[in-house]
Order: sequence, then structure tokens, then C-alpha cells
Amino acid sequence: MEQFNLENHPHRRYNPLTGEWVQVSPHRSKRPWQGQVEEVTESSRPRYDSKCFLCPGNTRANGIQNPDYQDTFSFVNDFSALLPEIPTGSKEEDSLFVAKSERGLCKVICFSPRHNLTIPEMDLASIKKVIDLWVKEYLELGSLDFINHVQIFENKGEMMGCSNPHPHGQIWAQESIPDNPKKKGKHLLKYFEKYKRSLLQDYVEKELLIKERILFENEHFVGLVPFWAIWPFEAMIISKRHITNILGLTENERTSLSDAYKRLTIMYDNLFGVSFPYSAGIHQSPTDGNEHPEWHIHMSFYPPLLRSATVKKFMVGYEMLASPQRDITPEAAARILKSLELGHYREKY
Repeated sequence: MEQFNLENHPHRRYNPLTGEWVQVSPHRSKRPWQGQVEEVTESSRPRYDSKCFLCPGNTRANGIQNPDYQDTFSFVNDFSALLPEIPTGSKEEDSLFVAKSERGLCKVICFSPRHNLTIPEMDLASIKKVIDLWVKEYLELGSLDFINHVQIFENKGEMMGCSNPHPHGQIWAQESIPDNPKKKGKHLLKYFEKYKRSLLQDYVEKELLIKERILFENEHFVGLVPFWAIWPFEAMIISKRHITNILGLTENERTSLSDAYKRLTIMYDNLFGVSFPYSAGIHQSPTDGNEHPEWHIHMSFYPPLLRSATVKKFMVGYEMLASPQRDITPEAAARILKSLELGHYREKY
């Protein structure tokens, strides 16, 4: 009788960070990387765009003028989803209609003064300045007495809802710990209390032994496709050392994180020869004033592209009503990404 095989047979995979499962159906798409790759004509952008709200010296929509910044620049989002000064209140009509006020602060992080760059095209020194700014913002925002969680993230590309192509990310800091990091924190704590070790440190060590899903490693970080990945080319960057938040990174570790950030995003761009869209962000310990030895800093990358630069994976039907599902296995995705050239595809031209 044929034996069960992860590469051939439908199965579910467990995510120990969230306690959730993903349906994997590898038989539906045995060789997804041989699908049609459409020619995509990318419009070239200038180094500076006089109409861009984020370029140095330009005036934003609210009339405020940007400084003539030379590397990174952060400012309070002109259209913040969260506000620091609102009336405190709540509403509860029995247990079915519950709402509460939520204070917070949203910031925009400009990665570079150059309008035509993205992370994979920036040099390591410039990327490190982005990480240095993340550290500064996490410390300052997390020190506010009403901020208990600081979410650093980047949406890249129009496909991910990015309304401005200038290289930038965002930070949302708020009173409550949102559901996803709260869920991760619960499972990280459960593991830490049982084994007195970081779940992700143990996971990384085992992945380095298996090597099947490892994309790359440097002195301090590992890039990999997680065993429980949902999106076709989902990936994580995880510190080898148990570090609870970005404040714990040494200077060398910040440089290593810059290298990992660049290497993974070059892989993405080279996959289909296009500026690859994704949502990415850092999960780390809350800023609620409590000790969180269970947390382990990591970056998660969720790119939507599946078979080409224009074929997107949609979460519909079964995914929305039942469970996330993927066709290409994480192992196959890792093999494809690892097979790509190291240099950025635009360097050829």
C-alpha cells in the first residue's frame, strides 16, 4: 500500500505559534513554477518626484512640508487610523454588542530619500538606518504610558494596497495588544513555561538541522519558509539568539538583520523578475511594562503572488469559510526561492 507523503498527499499542518492549521493540497499543483510567466513592463520611476507626498522637501496633503532628509524620515501619519487624544469610553449591550475606545499613534517611516528604490535595491548601510529608526520608534512609542503594543510593518506594491510607491513602511502603536500577536504570545508563553526555552529558538535549531526549508543564514539570522506557511512564498526571518524585542539587537545583529531583509527581498524580486509585492512586519514583545521572556523577535513576509507576476493567490471560498489552503508545499517553495540568482535582476540591465 502506498505510504503517506507530504509532497504528494493532502494533509493539514499545525502552526505552533497560533494553534491553527493550514490545509495543504500538493497534488493540485505539482510543478507550479512552470506555469506561464507573463511579460510585465515596469514603469521606471525618477529618483525624485515633485508630486510625491513622501519625497524630501515636498508638501504633504495636509500642507506640512517634509524636511530635505538624506537617509530616513518618520512622521505622524496624516491620516492615522488611531489617535492619541480621544474620549475614553465603552459600550456594552448584553454580551452581543461590545465596543471600547482605542487610543494610539500611527507613523510613516520613509526608508530612503530616493523615490525609485525599494529594500532589495538599497545598500546594507541604508537598510541598517531603517532598522535603527525602527529601534528608536519602538523605544519612544513603547515608552508612552498608554501604548502596550507597537506594530512595525511594510506594505509593498499596489497589489498590497500601497498607495505611494516611495519606499516606506508604517508603525501602528496602540493601547490593546491585537489579536494576532496576542495569539502568538499565548502559545509562546505556553511553550516557554513547559520547556523554559524559546519556541522559535528550538524551531530554528531544528530547521537548521533539516535544511529543507532554509533559504539562507548569516551569523545572527535565518531566513526560511515556515513548515506551516499559508501564502505560496511566505517566509520568516528569525534571530538565532533568543531576543524578545528589537531593543535587544546588538549593532552586529542589526547589520545581520539588514542583510537578511535584503537577501529575502532580492529572492522575491528575482522570482518573477518584478518588484515583488508583499506585506511584512515584526512580531516582538508587547510594551505593556511586563517581562515577556517567552517572546522571540521575528519578521513575517506574506506575498500574494503564486505562478507569475500577475497570478495572485486569493483567500476565498474554503479559505474564508473554513481554513487557509495552499497547493505548493513549503518545501517546494523553498527549493524554488533557493534556486534563484543572488544578485538583483535589475543589475543585469
